[in-house]
Amino acid sequence: MKRIMLCALIGATGLTLSACKDNPPFNEIPDFIQGDISQTSYDGITDDLLTAGLGASGLASAPGPAFADPLNPTAAELRRLAIYNNYRALVDTAPGGGYGTFFGPQVNASGEGLIAGDEFIAYMSVPGTDVPVTVMAQVPDSFDPDRPCMVTAPSSGSRGIYGAIGTAGEWGLKKGCAVVYTDKGTGTGSHNLATNTAQRIDGTLTSDVEPVQFRADLTDGQRADFDSAWPDRFAWKHAHSRANPEADWGQHVLQSIEFGFYVLNEKFGRELGNGETLLTIKPKNTVVIASSVSNGGGSSVRAAEQDTKGLIDGVAVSEPNVNPQVDRSFTIRQGEGPEITEHSRSLLDYTTALAVYQGCANQAPAIRDDAPLNATFNPPAIGENICNSLANKGLVSGATLDDRATDALRILNEDFGIQPEQNLLAPVHFGLAVAQSISMTYANAYGRAGVEDRVCELSLAATDSAGAVTQLAPAAEAALFSASNGIPPSAGVNIVYDGADGQPTNLPASASPSTNQLDYGLDALLCLRSLAQGSDAVSGADLQGSDAELATAIAEGIAEVRASGDLQGKPTVFVTGRADAILPINHTSRPYFGLNQRVEGKKSNLRYYEILNAHHLDVLNGFPGVADRYVPLHHYYFQALDLVWANLTEKQALPPSQVVRTVPRGAITTPLAEVNLPAINPAPDAGDRIVFTDNQVRIPE
Repeated sequence: MKRIMLCALIGATGLTLSACKDNPPFNEIPDFIQGDISQTSYDGITDDLLTAGLGASGLASAPGPAFADPLNPTAAELRRLAIYNNYRALVDTAPGGGYGTFFGPQVNASGEGLIAGDEFIAYMSVPGTDVPVTVMAQVPDSFDPDRPCMVTAPSSGSRGIYGAIGTAGEWGLKKGCAVVYTDKGTGTGSHNLATNTAQRIDGTLTSDVEPVQFRADLTDGQRADFDSAWPDRFAWKHAHSRANPEADWGQHVLQSIEFGFYVLNEKFGRELGNGETLLTIKPKNTVVIASSVSNGGGSSVRAAEQDTKGLIDGVAVSEPNVNPQVDRSFTIRQGEGPEITEHSRSLLDYTTALAVYQGCANQAPAIRDDAPLNATFNPPAIGENICNSLANKGLVSGATLDDRATDALRILNEDFGIQPEQNLLAPVHFGLAVAQSISMTYANAYGRAGVEDRVCELSLAATDSAGAVTQLAPAAEAALFSASNGIPPSAGVNIVYDGADGQPTNLPASASPSTNQLDYGLDALLCLRSLAQGSDAVSGADLQGSDAELATAIAEGIAEVRASGDLQGKPTVFVTGRADAILPINHTSRPYFGLNQRVEGKKSNLRYYEILNAHHLDVLNGFPGVADRYVPLHHYYFQALDLVWANLTEKQALPPSQVVRTVPRGAITTPLAEVNLPAINPAPDAGDRIVFTDNQVRIPE
């Protein structure tokens, strides 16, 4: 309190003090908080912080919780279903996959793993945009104010505020730490342009003028005109907020930590006689780990880079979406394989390439029949049409389908640095429209486009069985907060190709005007590819007019999200699966490790653990063909958190960077055992160590 009062006196004189700038008064509501802070207490019996009262068995059961009135779900019902869906989207809860044995609410906990405590939620903003960002702090009853700890849990992917509940949330809450979440400017945030309906912070719907998660920046007249021309469309927060939220992800995480400190001091601060609150919980006496997975992991990495206030002590992330600054002074090499020089491609660069070429590559003889769920998700006839369209445009070579598909796979592996280990899982991701949805969303976000711009003639709407635009069912819209992953196609809202041959059509069922055949709307995907590379994807010619302007804006947006590689010496652990088919390792974790070595050198405390037979979406491990080949990366993410915790609290050294050689279980009927999941080795053999030497990241085979 003396420091706070001193800062106030100094501020009144117009002078500055570095200690005052670097340490905000955490017993005051942060000035970035908008509106009220909602607080709810959970008893850990009827409802709780981690499982919404479902318990470990309820999270593993299907179907999920239902609404008493499907058209008017309560905030509590929406929260319960959101936690259920977000948990199961990231964690494999199928029998034998490790749930309940290696991870899960009930592991190292009593009973069903319900956790009592308080939940605080509010909107916040960052400078330069008025788009609301959701922030939340969960404080378990087991929190010890004499030994305070905090874990960040920014949402993975484009998910909402509960998007990291089963990852960083579970570990932190079970540890007795406060967990601070943010949707990082993504989340469902859907705006029905026909009805003007949007979600409140608790997920309930409203068409009134009141704070909501997102509404498109349109006047009533502009919205009516758009709806007349393109009826029943939706605007989506991540794609259409005009904010490029990823540029601020690090700031969102840092602000969530400040919010967490405010909440903790409100809850545990001791009162002085003069009415002031004594600041008892602050960064210097609190262990703070920046964490989460995928986009959330990347957000925490950026926060660590931007941490000028000493808020973060350590970092533990899994499969982080980092776009490292391009530094081609070093190369990457796996075993005796080729040197990778064109690493550090942006997310939009490699993802638009996957969107264009993967549909054809799925039919390559090398993976066609062996890739899990390929035939289920990718009709061979459509794949052949895509190959033919690419060949007619001169983008793949070969006289036969096998030749063309093989060439498409070669382009992805050789030209775009996609590791062969990722080939078997790429088809199912294409069938789930992962690359297509990322390409559409991020092209809009990076370019700060509005919904009315319909970038590449793509929009968002519900579609019927024939692919035609229709109204979203009211019950489906009522559940969007709980059911959507924040990046359509999701929860009944699909990507629509407005320029499809015939009429606006669901993208997978679209025929391109240039071919008049069903080819997954390849013309639209090539348009996105052109914007990403800054030239015509077919002819190579310079873009003209508005396309050139948008491509420039997109390039500037990408530059804003590049990571510096400077972790300021913070102890940091990355775990990434070598078979990651969403965030290719030659453009994310591997080059970030190399960049960090270049930037920090001997001061670096980053450790990189590359897990064999692991990939990005553990939930797929519950399916035949995937379960027998892959192990849960989630298990190693929890190990990463344990290692950073031990380093910060017990001064245990972090193990050297290494390849972890897991053992697949061979059949979905064979439960995972410890033999399948060897621990990260505190003293790995030389042949397993990942090193940076002679300007090269060297990865053991």
